[in-house]
Amino acid sequence: METKKNLIIRAKAPLRLGLAGGGTDVSPYSDMYGGLVLNATINLYAHCILEVTDTNTIEIFAKDIDKKEIHNSAKTLPINGTLDLGKGVYNRIVKDFNLPALSFKMTTYSDAPAGSGLGSSSTMVVCILKVFVEWLKLPVGDYELARLAYEIERLDLNLSGGKQDQYAAAFGGFNYMEFLKDDMVIVNPLKIKRWIVDELEESMVLYYTGASRQSAQIIDEQKNNTKNGNTKTIDSLHKIKQSAKDMKQCLLFGDINGFASIIRQGWEDKKRLAKSISNEMIDGIMETAYQNGALAGKVSGAGGGGFITFICKPEDKCNLIKALSKLDGDVIPFQFSDGGPHGWTIY
Repeated sequence: METKKNLIIRAKAPLRLGLAGGGTDVSPYSDMYGGLVLNATINLYAHCILEVTDTNTIEIFAKDIDKKEIHNSAKTLPINGTLDLGKGVYNRIVKDFNLPALSFKMTTYSDAPAGSGLGSSSTMVVCILKVFVEWLKLPVGDYELARLAYEIERLDLNLSGGKQDQYAAAFGGFNYMEFLKDDMVIVNPLKIKRWIVDELEESMVLYYTGASRQSAQIIDEQKNNTKNGNTKTIDSLHKIKQSAKDMKQCLLFGDINGFASIIRQGWEDKKRLAKSISNEMIDGIMETAYQNGALAGKVSGAGGGGFITFICKPEDKCNLIKALSKLDGDVIPFQFSDGGPHGWTIY
């Protein structure tokens, strides 16, 4: 462990677009039936900077939400609803690796706001973990990193959600993921030909509605519907899982029209999982997009707000962007990214 004062460690981890199968990675569905998700990381990131200090304090500053806490160095920091992601990671690292109380200043920020539907919270947990792995030279691989992030967020902090976000951030790229009982996860990286990735990027528009949402309420409703044997919810999840299988074939063979059809049908199936997945604002944006060249659209993540992914013909992309730009949100340029989190040290 490097303890030199003013040593700086940085890390970044990629956010993800859920393409198909989202929701089937959430228990109890994944335990009962097995889930399948296809997602891909993009060039928007969670960022973490850690500066080693000798002040016997721990300072955590989330710049994008302008929240800050300073604690005396201790082996356990209080979980109180403020900056819990950073504190939860620290607590688990110290406990699992039997470390003494540490002294540092940590700064975090994300290229996308919390509640955006790009997996920003889970990606931040992976990013913060990567900083500690880099600093403390911990023997943690991709699967261990994702599993640890999942346990911190879902078990230690008791935050509702699925499993795909942690694994997407830890592995990066296009991945076909299997979610089985007992929290077993198998990640199958997909080798998508460069021309297919290029065609996807030319055919996709990422739009931020300007409204973040609390995914926990939506996810909890879906979980309760599954537990209670709600036929509509379970049948929709079965269809959503099948869509991940179908989309894998479309991506491997470059069938963009098939890709768009799966996105469009997947959104219709997703809306049946919980009442608050769509709303009047989202329906209005979708209608505008379809009137201006969109072939398909889906809200990323749990739904209710955040980012919407649209598919169109490349020749219609300018018209779609112009129409969306007249609304209250923002069109966000993006490209797909390879690789998971990066960590590096500044001496």
